[in-house]
Amino acid sequence: MADSLQQQRFATWLTDHVAIVHHVVHAFASGEDRHDLRQEILLQLWRSAPAFREGSAPSTFVYRVAHNTALLWLRTERRHRRRVAAAPDIGWMNSPEIDRARTDTPARLEALYAALQTVPPLDRSLVLLSLDGLSYREIAALHGLSESNVGARLTRVRQRLAQQLNLADSP
Repeated sequence: MADSLQQQRFATWLTDHVAIVHHVVHAFASGEDRHDLRQEILLQLWRSAPAFREGSAPSTFVYRVAHNTALLWLRTERRHRRRVAAAPDIGWMNSPEIDRARTDTPARLEALYAALQTVPPLDRSLVLLSLDGLSYREIAALHGLSESNVGARLTRVRQRLAQQLNLADSP
C-alpha cells in the first residue's frame, strides 16, 4: 500500500472512529495504563491499515483491531505485573494536568468503566459494541457467536453492571 494512502486512511479512521478507541481503552485499562493502551492500539491500527479490505466497514475494522490489541495487551500486562513489584509512588510524577484530566471525566462514566473492568473481556466487548449501536447480528458476526447467545450474554452482563452501579451509588 502506498504510504500516502495508508496515511490518509489512518487519519480518516482517527477522525471518524476515535470514540471506538476511547471506549475500548477505558473498558480495558485504568489510570495511567490508558495512555499506554491507546498508543498500542494506534500503532496496531497503523500497522494493520494495509490489511483493510474495502468491502468491510471501517468502524468494524477499527473495533476489531482495537479489541484484539486490548485483549493481547491485557494478557501481557497481567504477566508483567506478576513479575514486577509495584513501583514506589514518586511525587514528581503527579502534575496538575493529570489531576485535571482525572476530574474532567464524569463520575458516572468512570463508575461504568470501573464496573466494566470486573466482567470478562468478551462481555466487555459485547457491552461496548452494544453501546456503540451495533445490532446483535453485527456483534455476533464480529465475535463468531449466535445472535441468541449475544442477547443472553448482554442481558446477564447488563444486570450485573446495573447491580454494581446501583451499589456504588448507595450511601
